[in-house]
Amino acid sequence: MEDKYNQLHLERYSKQLANLLCDRHFASYDTLNGPQLLGFTPIKQVNLFVIKELLLKWHHEMANLRSPYFDYEHEEVKEALVNFMNVLSRKILMKRNAFEPLLQKAIYDTFLVVLAPVDTFEEKFLRIQEEITLPKLQENLRYMEIDKQLFAGFIETLSPSSRDREYILSRFKLYVNAKQELRTPLQHLVEQFNTLLPITEAEIREEQAPKTTPSFLDRPEGTAAKPAPAAPVQEKDVVAPIHTAQREAAATPVARPSMYKDEDDEETEEVGSGVRPTLNDNFKKVASSVADAHSNRKIDSLKNSISINQRFSFINELFNGDNLTYYQAIQTLDDFRDVQSATQYVTGTLADKYDWSKKQEHVNKLLRLIERKFA
Repeated sequence: MEDKYNQLHLERYSKQLANLLCDRHFASYDTLNGPQLLGFTPIKQVNLFVIKELLLKWHHEMANLRSPYFDYEHEEVKEALVNFMNVLSRKILMKRNAFEPLLQKAIYDTFLVVLAPVDTFEEKFLRIQEEITLPKLQENLRYMEIDKQLFAGFIETLSPSSRDREYILSRFKLYVNAKQELRTPLQHLVEQFNTLLPITEAEIREEQAPKTTPSFLDRPEGTAAKPAPAAPVQEKDVVAPIHTAQREAAATPVARPSMYKDEDDEETEEVGSGVRPTLNDNFKKVASSVADAHSNRKIDSLKNSISINQRFSFINELFNGDNLTYYQAIQTLDDFRDVQSATQYVTGTLADKYDWSKKQEHVNKLLRLIERKFA
């Protein structure tokens, strides 16, 4: 069973430690290279997670090199690309503004290995891959230092025909529950991080107060969050964003980001009126048109009712691939006590902040879920 933990405190700690470590390094250096990255912190898992995230971004950039005008499947081209990538991998060079976000996420993710191994497995082993194979799963073990035996032991139980994400993840949950002795105690990890910046188990495990505003990462330092209605504390799922190379190119923003229009509206909109329906108007249309019994069934929480595929879609399309921002927003919506407040948060705060002017389909799906929660 996975542990309860204070997500906001871990976010704050990860940000503070990343800032502290970067202050120390970049006070003497303008950039960070590969050898420096390999030993940047005494906690090897943090360094490995930074490298893994860096490689994901690197493969995205390589994917962007592809063009419909050239034969990238030609053997000579493939060989040249492999040679290019091998050379480039030995020439890592990052400035602080590029490195610090990677470090912050790596610190946070290192805690999650101990606190939420199922979430870690979903993100570090199952995400992005078009096709799940045993060699690909085993390849990801090279980036695991903490509880490597736990992850490796589970992968050994899979057959080559195991390809379904839901099936693999459900089996891993059972495996973790049966192999608790393979998990690293949180105390051991805390002792390692305490050598860098003090933190206690109590701070990590303390109950997280509900909130109705974005996390501290979206507010100036020292600014307190506004009080929110009491709500049950729930475990957090962490899923990394879908590879950006798999997403559509970002759409051009319209003049008023808070205004939305469905494709079907183009035929019914009054010619020359110059008036577009707002997101609230579209929400009313959606709410009144949903007649299917399953779709109207009440749900207890958004977090527990959003499927893995839908979660990927929301993270990718609505939150620019930022999984932490997604979970903060969903928790905030779950904390609201009425549909009007939750809808206003979507149509106002989130829509304006992330420019959802061209994301009508995904926004409508989120609004349908909100309606079901407060039905």
